[in-house]
Amino acid sequence: MQTAFMTGMVTSAGLIIAIGAQNAYLLTQSVRRNHHITIAIICAFFDVLLITVGVAGVGAFLASSPVLMKVAAWGGASFLFVYGFLALKSAFSDNALTIMNKTDDSLKKVVFTTLAVTLLNPHVYIDTVVLMGGISAQFEEGNRMMFGIGAALSSVIWFAILAFAGVKLAPIFSKPFTWRMLDVSVGTVMWAVAATLII
Repeated sequence: MQTAFMTGMVTSAGLIIAIGAQNAYLLTQSVRRNHHITIAIICAFFDVLLITVGVAGVGAFLASSPVLMKVAAWGGASFLFVYGFLALKSAFSDNALTIMNKTDDSLKKVVFTTLAVTLLNPHVYIDTVVLMGGISAQFEEGNRMMFGIGAALSSVIWFAILAFAGVKLAPIFSKPFTWRMLDVSVGTVMWAVAATLII
């Protein structure tokens, strides 16, 4: 049972720690101290929900539908391409000099963007529902639940770390060059993820 729990934690950490759409958006807003706690809660909530769904056996069903996976891939790629373009546009605009103080995004806008970055990104479903669900299938029912708990806990811890790490990094991002580099990194990551979805 302990092995299943630790396997869940380690597997989940390996999948979510890589810089992706959720992580990039949360880090950006954490640096600005712009509703970052709300974003972290939403990201963690849906990760836990989708991991639970995957461990419950839905992952195998989704993976068996090529049409559904293709629709999700193209839809997610389109969204990520647009978001990446906006990040790169911000990096090369004169507004980047004052971007550090841009905390005027409303709670409604932040929640909507977080939901979009989370729910329109097929990688989220592949990592949580399909992969985590598939890996959990090797365990018996009791251990499978412990695997899911370990995976969910790892996800919650990671998003909490990102939310608070961004605040600590804020002084570094007071320099326009550093912020431009973050925007370039975010845009590049978004486009790279979009490309992998299409490929």
